[in-house]
Amino acid sequence: MRTQHKVWAYQPEHYDVSLAEQSIPSLEPNQVLVANKAIGINPVDWKFIQANPLTWQEGHIAGVDGAGVIVDVGEDVDQAWIGTPVAYHAALARHGSFAEHTPVYLNRLMKLPKTMAFSLAAALPCPMLTAWQAVEKIPVKPTRNVLISGLGAVTKLVTQLLVQRGFIVDVISKSCSAELAEKLGIRKVYRQLNDVDQHYFAAYDAVGPDNAAELVPYIKANGHVVCIQGRVETPIDAPFTKTVSYHEIALGALHTFGDEQDWLELMNDGEVLFNHVIEHKLVVESPTEFHFDDMRTALKHSETSKQKSVVVV
Repeated sequence: MRTQHKVWAYQPEHYDVSLAEQSIPSLEPNQVLVANKAIGINPVDWKFIQANPLTWQEGHIAGVDGAGVIVDVGEDVDQAWIGTPVAYHAALARHGSFAEHTPVYLNRLMKLPKTMAFSLAAALPCPMLTAWQAVEKIPVKPTRNVLISGLGAVTKLVTQLLVQRGFIVDVISKSCSAELAEKLGIRKVYRQLNDVDQHYFAAYDAVGPDNAAELVPYIKANGHVVCIQGRVETPIDAPFTKTVSYHEIALGALHTFGDEQDWLELMNDGEVLFNHVIEHKLVVESPTEFHFDDMRTALKHSETSKQKSVVVV
C-alpha cells in the first residue's frame, strides 16, 4: 500500500489551502481508511478556512464531507469492511476530507446504496443530516403550519421532510419560483417577512440569529423556533407568555458530545435518507463537479454561486 498521498493542506498565514503530499495517516482502533472518490464542499469549509476559528496549524486537512471506498481497517474492525462504499461527515477539529484518503471511525460511516454515484453521495452528508436533525427538533403534528425563512440546500430538504410528516409549509424567499414551490410541496411563498399574515406552530431560520429573532412574534403559543445558522442567545418573548422553545442545530455537537447510540441512530437515519434520494422521495440538486487539483476553484464556486460543489478524486 502507498505511504504518501495528496492533500490540500491548510496554510494559516494565508488563510488558504495548498496542494501537498503527506504520509497516509495510521489508523486508531475502530477506524477505517476511506479512499475518497468525491469530496463535498460546504459553506462551513470555506468559512473556517478564511477565519480559522479553531486555530488549525499548518498542514491541517480541512473538509467535513466525503464518499469513497474503505481500503484499510484498524484494530478491532472486521476485514470484511474493505471494499465497502461509504459516505461520512468528519469533525472540524480532526483531519478531514480534503485528501485522497481520510481516517474515519467505523460508527461514523453510512453505507451507500449500490446505484448512488460517489459525487452525489459526497454532496449530501452535511446538508442532509443537518436537515434531519432540524426536523427532529419538533414533535410531529400533521396539518400544523410551519414557516421557513431562507431557502437553500438545507431548508429545501427540511421542507420536503416536513411535508412528508404532514406539516403545511410556507416559506419566505425572494427567489423561490412557483415551479420549485410545487416540486417541494410548499403551500405559500412570501417575498419578505412583512408579508406574513398568520401565526405558525414552528419556524425554521437559515439566515442568522437576528433574522430568527424576528420570526418569534409569528410563533403560536408553545411553538418552536429552530436556528440552522447560529442561535438566539436570549429569548425574545417574556417569561410565561407564549413559552416558545428555542432550538439550535450543529452536527459538530455529536463529534464532541455524542455517544455510541447517538451515532448509531444518526448513521442509520442517514442511510435511510440516501435510499430516499435514490428512490426520488427526496429532491436534491446535482452538484457541480471539479477535479481534485481544482479545489480552490470549487471552494470559490461554493462561496460565490451558493450552489453545491463536489471535488472528484
